[in-house]
Amino acid sequence: MRFANPGFDLETIAQLKSELKNSQVPFKIIHDEENSEEFVNFYFIGKYEGKEVIYDTALYTLRLHHASEVYELAEHEAAKKFPNFKAINYEEDEDGNMKPLTPEEEEIGWFITELIMEMEEEEIVKVQEFIDLDTNHDYGVGLDASLNVEHINEEVIFKFIQEFNDDTLVLDDTLYSFMTEDEDFDDED
Repeated sequence: MRFANPGFDLETIAQLKSELKNSQVPFKIIHDEENSEEFVNFYFIGKYEGKEVIYDTALYTLRLHHASEVYELAEHEAAKKFPNFKAINYEEDEDGNMKPLTPEEEEIGWFITELIMEMEEEEIVKVQEFIDLDTNHDYGVGLDASLNVEHINEEVIFKFIQEFNDDTLVLDDTLYSFMTEDEDFDDED
């Protein structure tokens, strides 16, 4: 019997198990341009309601989660202030140079930037570690998780999968707020 959701299908699970065994890691990175030091999308096999399933996982840092929440709130405020608001899309010309923004887009961009700086300084947005399961996902079980780590690397992914599958994962319920880092100072450690 073929499953409507292939992430629950025994053949699909067996195929991923084989790939993972050959690669000698318990996860398969989903190659995506959004993957970065702070965000990784991957599959791993775990249990759901006593049965094996593929987890389609988005694991990201708490700092990235915070930045996303702050930006979303700033966009919401911009939409209230600017009646013609739409997300700013940066486009390139035929030479690969950035096309200039319209005066309204520039005004909106500055408004959003100022709001973000204000929200960060006043610590208006606070976030905590979390896991969110989506059982209506189109491939296995969707799993979004945010951890208070500097980077998402193999060690963090290994530990996350191990603790998730062993049901020993303990989330930090402390509320955190972050400031945007100045790129010029990042390498001074």
